[in-house]
Amino acid sequence: MEMMPESMGYDRAIVVFSPDGRLFQVEYAREAVKRGATAVGVTYADGVLFAVQKRESKLVSPGDKIFQIDKHMASAASGLVADARILVDSARVKAQQNKMIYDEPISVSSLARFFADRQQLYTQYAGVRPYGVSFLVGGMNHKPSLFETDPSGILLNCKARAIGKSADKINDFFEKEYKESMTEKQAAQLAVDGLKKDEKVNSKTLVFAVIDKQGYRVLSHDGLKKLALKI
Repeated sequence: MEMMPESMGYDRAIVVFSPDGRLFQVEYAREAVKRGATAVGVTYADGVLFAVQKRESKLVSPGDKIFQIDKHMASAASGLVADARILVDSARVKAQQNKMIYDEPISVSSLARFFADRQQLYTQYAGVRPYGVSFLVGGMNHKPSLFETDPSGILLNCKARAIGKSADKINDFFEKEYKESMTEKQAAQLAVDGLKKDEKVNSKTLVFAVIDKQGYRVLSHDGLKKLALKI
């Protein structure tokens, strides 16, 4: 009699647990994230910084990996960009609804929980699949905040974090090198040094976005030059 694979029958639907308590479809979605481009987020004394490296191509313009949600908030994604786009659009609507109803910007923690709740919801119903994307959600309310969500709906409050194919190596590096109360330049350098653990870094393809008291902005090439980063 032919032996059936261990996962056979337990990875056909998201709602079926394996005997050892695993949801294989969620694990597969996490694998999709591990194949995605690396994105990093770092909090510093006055704000939050996101960094990604664009894939170069002469024929195709690379898609966004950093998304502005509101004036005081943004997210970086790794995994299936199409899934990220749908969740980001929903998050932007949520942020605007909060502003209209309560006459104040939504908190970073509330919006991060919105991402996580939506992702967790898609682990409960037959006929759907988990979102194959992880997010770093960061911004400023009274202080800099950074959160990570993943396809299972987990929500982590972080100070510096990487998602994507080299996340484990970069997060180990951040554990050793992150320091409280860094400047914007120090945070940017830490992000660059982290991305170097993934692949060779090219200053022309680096994208930095910063959220501080002045709001969200993407650092231009000249702005990066002023930081005098070691790349």
